[in-house]
Amino acid sequence: MIPEIIETYGIRLRPFRSADAEDLAAACADPLTQHFVHGMPSPYTEADARWWITEGAPSVRATGGAAYAVADAATDRLVGGAGMSQVVPGRRQAEVGYWVAPWARRRGVATAATRALAAYAFRSGLARLELLAHAENPGSQRVALAAGFRHEGVRRAAGRSRDGAPADLTAWVRLAGDPDAPSARPLPDLAGGRLTDGVVILRPLGPDDIDVMYRLHTLPEVVANQAPPVPPTRAAIERRCRTAESAWLTGAVARLLIVDAASGEPAGSCGLSCSAPAAGEGGVGYALSPGWRGRGYATRALRLLAGWAFGPVGMARLVAGTLPANTASHRVLEKVGFRREGLLRGRLPGLDGTRIDDLVFGVLPEELR
Repeated sequence: MIPEIIETYGIRLRPFRSADAEDLAAACADPLTQHFVHGMPSPYTEADARWWITEGAPSVRATGGAAYAVADAATDRLVGGAGMSQVVPGRRQAEVGYWVAPWARRRGVATAATRALAAYAFRSGLARLELLAHAENPGSQRVALAAGFRHEGVRRAAGRSRDGAPADLTAWVRLAGDPDAPSARPLPDLAGGRLTDGVVILRPLGPDDIDVMYRLHTLPEVVANQAPPVPPTRAAIERRCRTAESAWLTGAVARLLIVDAASGEPAGSCGLSCSAPAAGEGGVGYALSPGWRGRGYATRALRLLAGWAFGPVGMARLVAGTLPANTASHRVLEKVGFRREGLLRGRLPGLDGTRIDDLVFGVLPEELR
């Protein structure tokens, strides 16, 4: 049985109290809370807060779950909420969730609450905890990593956005035997938030880059070097940018914008994917806007990306697939130290059922120029 009060990691988990009503209403009416915690009334009023305090939270506990107020250990002021639901006794499994008040964010409150809940849940006999987060909510996924959860996959359309539309949820899991320590990440954050050689800057792709990415990746010459050569929809580019941090955190791919260091103008994009994690192999790709071609920017960007891959990421080998006719890309790869390794015939899908050859280049750490 999880106790009524848990005090650890600088926070206190306790029952909600009538004195919390004003803070609870303000926190749950916050736009960010409303956006990612579906099922809350909107607008969220003090009447809703009082119902939760007197009926909602006690009901969750009475049915086998847990619903705690997260309070500051020094002042006892409400700073968030945390709990467990979807308890499946036969599987010794439950789902953990949380929210943090606007006045307490970026202080580690959610991580502390999740670690505290996990510790007591496992002591109570549970063997598996799930944490589900919206793909567009990297903050929650960072909490999962910091609390020792590991990425397990995507629950397609398992959640709902605020307008009621289906939304994918990323699934994070911690088992009773897992260490109470942050989970290792295949793709770490960039030191200082960027890579630069003084001429170009590589920074993580984000929601503000939708227009730039859509213009770049719908250019005919860029589309022609994709497989299949079909331009992406704007909706696909929006999703790529909005979930770029999630893809980075889960270890799938690090997507970056190439920026001119002098002007701050975007010049293109590049990315590093974990193509074969067990083998320590990564894949790279890149594209430049017309005004920045022929100035060595792709070479500089690729060299920075490869240096990061072989350094902090710890990869043992990088590969790049190109169309056989894309000689400009071949030259960029060779300048950085990549070597031609082979032609994979008909490896990629083309148009109308056709197949496209893939010319593969590879580089090892000691070959990087």
